[in-house]
Amino acid sequence: MISLRPSEARGYADHGWLKSHHSFSFAGYYDPEHMGWGNLRVINEDRVAPGSGFGTHGHRDMEIISYVLSGELAHQDSMGHVKGIPPGDVQRMSAGRGVMHSEFNHAPQDWTHFLQIWIEPNVRGIPPSYEQQHVDPSAKRGRLCPIAGPEGAAVKIHADATLYAGCFDGAEQAQLALAPGRKAYVHLIRGELVVNGHALKAGDALRLADEPHVSLTQGRSAEVLVFDLAP
Repeated sequence: MISLRPSEARGYADHGWLKSHHSFSFAGYYDPEHMGWGNLRVINEDRVAPGSGFGTHGHRDMEIISYVLSGELAHQDSMGHVKGIPPGDVQRMSAGRGVMHSEFNHAPQDWTHFLQIWIEPNVRGIPPSYEQQHVDPSAKRGRLCPIAGPEGAAVKIHADATLYAGCFDGAEQAQLALAPGRKAYVHLIRGELVVNGHALKAGDALRLADEPHVSLTQGRSAEVLVFDLAP
């Protein structure tokens, strides 16, 4: 089963300082047909105005990944981390039994554009933790690079899921095999890409179930995220 979700079908909220597209139900956007996919719960594409951000707020029992596309995101949390997240870095925060944090764009002129991703953990009540790693662009060039997963990825998440990032142009292509019963989700960040025969443009997504693989071809300045998810 393959289902296409066009970019324009996503939820949208414009708060002035924040412009956000929601791939799944979130805050004031509710769609019973899009409550998540497997253990993937949130993909928000956020644009944060200069000098603005998310004030201190709390999370628990969720794996939260930030993937910055342009600008920089300042992070501060109750664990004592004060970090700047630039493009090319992947940040993971395991909320565990509870954590407070804030996210801010301190730039005087430039907007910060990033993806916020939530994945449901397979363990609950663990101590909160934080990890941030740089992923060299060459590692994503023409291939799927594991950037978050339970093992062997840039950052470790406490969830039965692996997140891959890749950049594709021209003849570059890749294929990800899926074990029986697994689900997959493909989110095209930018450019154009053909995924399992479906032509995607920026912001489009595919939900896959009972498919043997994810096949990526015919990229045009494409950057993509691919999730291998629990059933």
